[in-house]
Amino acid sequence: ITFRAYDDGVAFRYGFPEQENLKEFIIEEDLSEFAFTEDFTWWSANGERENLGPLSMKAFESPVFTPTVLKCADNLYLGIHEAATYEFSNFKLKKGDKPYSFQCDVQGVSQAKTGMQTSWRTIFIGNKPGSLVESNLLVNLNPASKIEDTSWIKSGTSMWDWRTWGYTAPDGFVYGLNTTSHKRFIDFAADNNVDYLLMDADWYGPEFSENSDPTKSNNEIDIEENFRYANEKGVGIFLYLNDVGAKKFGLERILKQFHDWGAAGVKYGFMTSKGQAKVLQTRRVIEMCAKYKLMVDFHDNPIPPSGNERTWPNVMTREYCHSQADAKRSYFPETIVSASFINMLAGPLDLCSGWYGFEGAEERPKVFEFLPGTVAAENAKMVVGFSGISVLPDAPENYLEKSDLFDFIKQLPDGFDEYKVLDGDIDSFISVGRRSGEKWYIGSLTNREARTIKIKLDFLKPGVEYKAFLYEDAPESHYMDNREAYQTRNIKVNSESEITIKLAPGGGNAIRIEPTDL
Repeated sequence: ITFRAYDDGVAFRYGFPEQENLKEFIIEEDLSEFAFTEDFTWWSANGERENLGPLSMKAFESPVFTPTVLKCADNLYLGIHEAATYEFSNFKLKKGDKPYSFQCDVQGVSQAKTGMQTSWRTIFIGNKPGSLVESNLLVNLNPASKIEDTSWIKSGTSMWDWRTWGYTAPDGFVYGLNTTSHKRFIDFAADNNVDYLLMDADWYGPEFSENSDPTKSNNEIDIEENFRYANEKGVGIFLYLNDVGAKKFGLERILKQFHDWGAAGVKYGFMTSKGQAKVLQTRRVIEMCAKYKLMVDFHDNPIPPSGNERTWPNVMTREYCHSQADAKRSYFPETIVSASFINMLAGPLDLCSGWYGFEGAEERPKVFEFLPGTVAAENAKMVVGFSGISVLPDAPENYLEKSDLFDFIKQLPDGFDEYKVLDGDIDSFISVGRRSGEKWYIGSLTNREARTIKIKLDFLKPGVEYKAFLYEDAPESHYMDNREAYQTRNIKVNSESEITIKLAPGGGNAIRIEPTDL
């Protein structure tokens, strides 16, 4: 058993050294327990549904997903997850034998050989819930990058065809799954600092049909023309793929074809295996994508992120959360607040934030329910939630209609140098700051309750004058009946300033701060 201790957490894992009388064996159960001294309050991830908690340990129903977060005191929070999941099945948590304890619940039997090691069982430690999210514990427990030349890996934002199907633009154009629609996305991306277009399911035929060949496009799409046009405009393309096509037509053959076309990455959905097989298949997809210089975004109940974006930096994000409107369900504002404190402990999340055209969106065939929220909160989500690829779900025309609001997304950098959770509570609100160079980006979100919060700017450089651009809820904004009301303003600030912001029920606020001499 190997233990590691850090300032912000501890970790342990099991290794099986080479030995004369043991070569191969089976892992059926993990008896590791996390035993606590009393009945602490806990929260946990919950797949593609609203997170669990706050709950008593006496009310524990097993098994639950990790990360699991516990409040042990007003100034002591713990988080349980795993790091470096490469060989064996991941685990959930079930009720342990001791009072107030969790036991690792490995998801199925794992075949093992001597020389192998389990993932790290990790305990984050912090004096507030935001401290856990700021931690680099998971990536520090992973091996160094196995990709020497990472110049082809580029984070950023992406347009997305899936949720826009059926949208009628002001000029009468109706978006569909066709090259004409894709060119409109590409044009908008090229003009508005958006890096990619994600072509989602059905671009090569019905996604679950064994006859749908991912090395060819459907009749409405000229795939080579899409890539030619995107390349001319300086826009990359992500292509959807799932196990049905990969197994029938060969994963490597497909990924090589994607590479030959010039694809930037893959959105891999609906992996059908479970337990150890799913872990190994995920690893195979990651390594094969790296071979063909493809980034990857995992969707539809992927194995949990475990810091392995350090080892394989082409892993950009995963839908390890309730992504808005996915699983054919909408979420309410408290879900994104909770996910930012819980799911994001595990790593980058594909939250599909950035809805602008709320009214009537559920009439589109791939938007299944009313979407609660405010448009100002959608900007804030782009900062609060971390993702290597931030997928924008709406039509270009809805962003153009609110171009003063979209200015915030348009000016987001491709990456950040510093990250702080400025304030927040797991069940109520969160305020996050991210720095890129000399600029700061701040996002704040609340649950269904309106609130006023104060943000101290003491993290700015002393003696420097800045301008703050605010994109915020209007006084009448509301997550149910006035979702698209917003306002913008700008003010001068410095390191001694404090900004007071008002969040509407279910609302949010985004701020860009830059030195006035830039």
